Amino acid sequence: MTIDLTRRTLLHLAGAASLAAAASGAARAEGHPAGAGPTYASRTPMRVGMVTLRVKNLDVVADYYRDVIGLAVMERSATAAKLGTGGGVLLALEARPEATAEARDAAGLYHTAFLMPTRKDLARWLVHAASHRVRLTGFADHLVSESVYLDDPEGNGIEVYADRDPSQWQWSEGSVKMATDELDIPGLLSLTNTRVADYAKAPDGLRIGHMHLRVGDLTEAERFYHGTIGLDPTRRRNGAAFLSSGRYHHHLGMNVWQSQGAGQRDDQTTGLAWFSLVMEKQELLAAQEERLRKGGMRVTALANGVEAVDPWGTRVRLLRA
Repeated sequence: MTIDLTRRTLLHLAGAASLAAAASGAARAEGHPAGAGPTYASRTPMRVGMVTLRVKNLDVVADYYRDVIGLAVMERSATAAKLGTGGGVLLALEARPEATAEARDAAGLYHTAFLMPTRKDLARWLVHAASHRVRLTGFADHLVSESVYLDDPEGNGIEVYADRDPSQWQWSEGSVKMATDELDIPGLLSLTNTRVADYAKAPDGLRIGHMHLRVGDLTEAERFYHGTIGLDPTRRRNGAAFLSSGRYHHHLGMNVWQSQGAGQRDDQTTGLAWFSLVMEKQELLAAQEERLRKGGMRVTALANGVEAVDPWGTRVRLLRA
């Protein structure tokens, strides 16, 4: 397929008149003011495993993640679908045709972030997205990574990104420096042939690098995800907090930009059902389970781990890899 991919094309897809406007779109997606083989994210003691979404139109949403992100359909029925890469299942979809759409000011999913193995893979995907005229909502350089934002057909946020080498991340007193600057589109696209879309499927090394949630209160969210789940804070600013395992920039983002004061989520709506944090070591999983129980959390035993529920009803599973 031959395409004419220019900076103007990408700006049009992002609904922006300039790179600065596109960075502002990404800033809204990340909440920062503008200007301000497995990767590292998957080599940490804990990492994000998969996400499960409740959706109204299973076929439309499953086709979107297959065609736009490039995930392989691993299982599919009238009521559910599982999609992933050579590394396994990354996304499960549960059909809820009668569900109402989750409100934007409710706690729940902000976006699922798909991490490309390399910067070139991100460039190849961007050519693919442009060739299919995929609607983008913003793109930006976050210093630790380069990101593109979009929404699936039911409004679930998506980030597709590539990390910079961890040696380039800047840390100060336990906080990592991040910003929302203009993405170097020419530099990114110089890594691939922009006239031929060769992104037939997601690379086997694609993973969910991080999850970003809407929560009702940051302090309470940190108490749960840091104090009880055991992720370490890496940054807090502008109504958002970021946490990780093993000094990744973040495996989990949380914000109150739309959801300050949100109450319990409604399981009968669309949106995030649960996501998982996985770990290789059984002793770490056992320690995490003990931590949850000592914290007085409601814990449900699973075949290969446990499930806990955050203060707003979002389920998180701690699983053995």
